[in-house]
Amino acid sequence: MDRRTFLAAAAALGPGLRTMADGPPRPPSRAGTRLILLGTAGGPRPRPTRAASAQVIVANDSAYVVDCGNGVARQMAMARVPLPSIRNVFITHHHSDHNADYGTLLLLAWSSGLATPIDTWGPPPLAHITETFFDMSATDIDARMRDEGRVDPRPLVRPHELRTGGPIVEDGNLKVTAALVDHPPMSFAFAYRFDAPDRSIVISGDTRRSDTLIALARGADILVHEAMLADAVDRLIVDVPNAPDLKRSILSHHTTAEDAGRVAQSAGVRTLVLSHLVPAEDPGVSDEMWIEAARRHFSGSVIVGRDLLEI
Repeated sequence: MDRRTFLAAAAALGPGLRTMADGPPRPPSRAGTRLILLGTAGGPRPRPTRAASAQVIVANDSAYVVDCGNGVARQMAMARVPLPSIRNVFITHHHSDHNADYGTLLLLAWSSGLATPIDTWGPPPLAHITETFFDMSATDIDARMRDEGRVDPRPLVRPHELRTGGPIVEDGNLKVTAALVDHPPMSFAFAYRFDAPDRSIVISGDTRRSDTLIALARGADILVHEAMLADAVDRLIVDVPNAPDLKRSILSHHTTAEDAGRVAQSAGVRTLVLSHLVPAEDPGVSDEMWIEAARRHFSGSVIVGRDLLEI
């Protein structure tokens, strides 16, 4: 069957059938402040069905990106969030599954038409990381400025290094507050709370069970919390022969789904979203297992995150 015949047959079957020509399905939209999970896998290894950690909050057509795992720019394109709409980028900590595409996102936003400032926030050495990435990309940037008449992106990006928690951003769309969480061996790791007129959203970043996170999330509508199933970690580490201490690291530096439920219950949040899943892909782990674990200690709504899910 040639392409024309196929498309004609698809049209005859009605609007419910999508084809590759239609592009990726757009996540369901909602009025007001939107939360889209861009990547929900925990750990740096690329996965066939889940991207690395990233999420975007969209308020009045301005995008606030939290973490920049591998592939974040493409995930934003898949979510139909224009890259030039980015106004702020927040990095929780400097593990590669959270910052690998930080510079790439900024560069591709500029390549996509960005001509307005972006403020970026995160632990040190965020300023050095930003400067180094632009140094690495100078050949491309300078060539496009000469050849295409683009503005220089380097003055547009304004990195802010965080060492303590507290309010960090307040604009016409929302207020952002940071809190230090507990994620060794990183000296600085942050969770972020976004308070908009219509809802409040907290992103945990990576952390062990944390009282500061409970305080930050108090009364929030949505808590996006990292989660692991400890019983499945043995299967996860089998394919990583060069990290003999990986199991200890995972179990001691992260939060189980049960404890994520405890945090959500203590904070009094309405909805707990499990993300940064460890393991991210395991045929022996079902959504029901994640939900059951979290609900042992949490009476609210539980959602198992998946890429491009809008909540």
